[in-house]
Amino acid sequence: MSKVDDVDGVDDSQAPLIEHLAELRTRLIRSVLAFIVGMVICFTVWNPIFDFLTRPLCDAMAVRGMTDCGLILIRLQEGFFVAVSISLLGGLVLSFPMISFQMWRFVAPGLYRSEKGAFLPFMLASPFMFFLGAAFAYYVVTPLAFDFFLGFQQPGSVLDQGEAEGATAGIAFQGSAQEYLSLTIKFIVAFGLCFQLPVLLTLMGKAGLVSAEGLRTVRKYAVVGILVLAALVTPPDVITQVILFVVVYGLYEVSIWLVKRVERKREAELRAQGLWFEDDDDPYGEADQGEDPLMREFDRDDDDTGRDR
Repeated sequence: MSKVDDVDGVDDSQAPLIEHLAELRTRLIRSVLAFIVGMVICFTVWNPIFDFLTRPLCDAMAVRGMTDCGLILIRLQEGFFVAVSISLLGGLVLSFPMISFQMWRFVAPGLYRSEKGAFLPFMLASPFMFFLGAAFAYYVVTPLAFDFFLGFQQPGSVLDQGEAEGATAGIAFQGSAQEYLSLTIKFIVAFGLCFQLPVLLTLMGKAGLVSAEGLRTVRKYAVVGILVLAALVTPPDVITQVILFVVVYGLYEVSIWLVKRVERKREAELRAQGLWFEDDDDPYGEADQGEDPLMREFDRDDDDTGRDR
């Protein structure tokens, strides 16, 4: 290993392309096997998982005095596809740590030590934020949404001797098991993905792709985008849409704060290295153009070299 590689901390990995492809194949195979194992495990216990997913519905029905929490199978094969859907979701959840580990093992040899230290916390934060969003959807959002939907039921009239004058038709919930499961999974996945926003924006801020000031500038456009997102990923339920908007917008503001912290840390590191220049000390007038201080230092060195020549 050269001195430059030793200083930079780059792993000694000079494998040709074919070896990288072979390594990628190995990681993918292990990830797929982990997913299949998790799927098989969940398929064997899909009934308790389904009972867990239907608990918010049963609680909402119990509050309204409904005694039967049953769901129906509209099609003959629907029960099987319910079990398969639960197995796919459960298999992904169980295998996610292994998939993340295999991804990390494939990417890590090509990273500097400083990059590893910066990238690893985001890999750990991403599943944590997803599960936090999923838990928020399960324990907070779905009970409110199901209670809202069940409010459109109405009792029907009991007809006596065929008299139908003034009678009202009843509206009773007889939900499809597959439709209910699809709606619940949609809630969980949507909120889990939305909770990735701070992780994504902070990582982009660390890479220099976004800035806290830039995020503040486009805040009004972000509000419109969040409103559109809330309308697309949630059912036509005003309560759920408002909850999703408030949560995602709050995460956006948290992201601005996190990106600002990243910028302050980067500024402190550049100051310690003598590579940070304030606007008042910048004779080239480049600081107000949003240029990276390190790049300004390189440009300054080039100009000085040109004057020496």
